[in-house]
Amino acid sequence: MSTIPADHRPTAGHPAVVALSIFMAGLVVMTLIFVWASRLGSDAASAVPVAAAADPNVVIPSYHTPAPSPAAVAREPFPAELPPLQASDRVEIAIALTDVTVEIAPGVRYSSWTFAGGAPGPAIHVRQGQTVHVTLTNEGAIPHSIDFHAARVAPNVAFKDVAPGESFDFEFVAGDPGVFMYHCGTPPVLAHIANGMYGAIVVEPAGGWQPKADRSYVMVSSEWYLNGDGTDQPATLDLTKARQVHPDYVTWNGYAAQYKDHPLPAEQGENIRFFVVAAGPSLDTAFHIVGTVMDRAWPDGDPTHVFRGVQTMNVPAGGGAVFDAHFDDDGFYPFVSHSFASVDLGQVGLVKVGDPAGTASH
Repeated sequence: MSTIPADHRPTAGHPAVVALSIFMAGLVVMTLIFVWASRLGSDAASAVPVAAAADPNVVIPSYHTPAPSPAAVAREPFPAELPPLQASDRVEIAIALTDVTVEIAPGVRYSSWTFAGGAPGPAIHVRQGQTVHVTLTNEGAIPHSIDFHAARVAPNVAFKDVAPGESFDFEFVAGDPGVFMYHCGTPPVLAHIANGMYGAIVVEPAGGWQPKADRSYVMVSSEWYLNGDGTDQPATLDLTKARQVHPDYVTWNGYAAQYKDHPLPAEQGENIRFFVVAAGPSLDTAFHIVGTVMDRAWPDGDPTHVFRGVQTMNVPAGGGAVFDAHFDDDGFYPFVSHSFASVDLGQVGLVKVGDPAGTASH
């Protein structure tokens, strides 16, 4: 083993010793700063829910059991039930394009552009092979159009703009079974969808869905981006927030937590079917039901493409999917996007199974 001769070893004042001392002191200081910052960050993170809960613009619902306000109870929820089929080979769909102030959360109003006066527009239910004849009448202030994801047509012909005060009609054959989005395709599309111009069309397979459902519900996910809080006067679109994907609310069927306040009914053992569309305009929806495992899931509703035993499935913005589930016990079962930032902003509902009186909340 080699050693350094004593007369060659650096002394306390040697430059190498000074540099090493400075380095070690800096390392200690940096370690102390890191520990302090970590504790500060932990304290700040633990304080976020309290601060958020105190902010009236943040929803953060308790999603396991209903605790609705009187105003929420008094409001009629958007109809979630799948509408019936029409028997004829040709289905007539007449839609007025209107500018309407809608409520999107308790006491929060929004100046919306709509299909048929609502956001979302009405759920449409047709059978594979039916001809869908669409008539648009523009009663609004600016041009609008409609884009059906279920249609195989030339968009420059069928999806063209309709000027205020004018009507336009086109038709297509519903050849592909599934659940599809429809929306306004007039530029900027981001603004037209964000202002409420979206909806769902369900195309029933020619032989029907197998297995049959005891109850069927249509859920359209969407975001709201507010310029203003919508309380003193109706809010309008904040396009900067929309481009940054920074929503104020994320909802099922246009209203924050409405199916928490008005749970969807079901009974033990029933096959409950959800037709889910992620209207966006930008966020996907990670569909999940708390307290069960979904028996079947069909991406886009394609009956030949089924997954079984599904915990969560992503529905992309502009896409759709069909989900079957049953429930073994009476109680309240939340359905959410498992992106829980969206739950905090209102994307939560409940299925009420049987008579859950006396069941323990989570």
